Amino acid sequence: MTDDVRPRHATSAPPRRGDPRLVVVLVGVALLVWIIDQATKWLVVKHLEGHPPVQLIGDWLALSPLRNSGAAFSLGTGSTFIFTAIAIAVVVVILRYSRRLRSAWWAVALGGLLGGAVGNLTDRMFRYPGFPSGHVVDFVSVQHFAVFNCADMAIVGSAILMVALSVFGVELEGRKEPADPIDPDPGTGSATDPAT
Repeated sequence: MTDDVRPRHATSAPPRRGDPRLVVVLVGVALLVWIIDQATKWLVVKHLEGHPPVQLIGDWLALSPLRNSGAAFSLGTGSTFIFTAIAIAVVVVILRYSRRLRSAWWAVALGGLLGGAVGNLTDRMFRYPGFPSGHVVDFVSVQHFAVFNCADMAIVGSAILMVALSVFGVELEGRKEPADPIDPDPGTGSATDPAT
């Protein structure tokens, strides 16, 4: 009896290239979020700044303009430069990973995150006192919580969506495929040969 022993060479599948159409989706979502964020801020500054808060739902929800030097939800005031650097890093990382996109849901999530980051970064670049310490315009005030804007809502919503995608096994390259079955005899590529 002669054992059939064949050398097995470890092979790795080449990285899958992303779908260019999903990059378009990502950029489209980001652009939509940015436009909504900047338009609402412009309206708030033009019509509401310097006026009493506009009550929407009693004292629980109101439109109350605020110039924020910190992060999302008015956190970390006084560290504007750090948050500007973080926002720029987030934008670079998202653009880099966009080349691997094969999931529409991840395109939406990353697009929302990108749009929110660029929305607040725009304020830090062009609003008083200027780059990199410009103050972000916040205006949605929730009682006993925080004051935030549309960019903040997009960032948090995208983060929640990304957590959900990870929980359900949906990756950037698409839904996670099941692992290959375990080879019972990695030396020969087959189960033990029966004796003859």
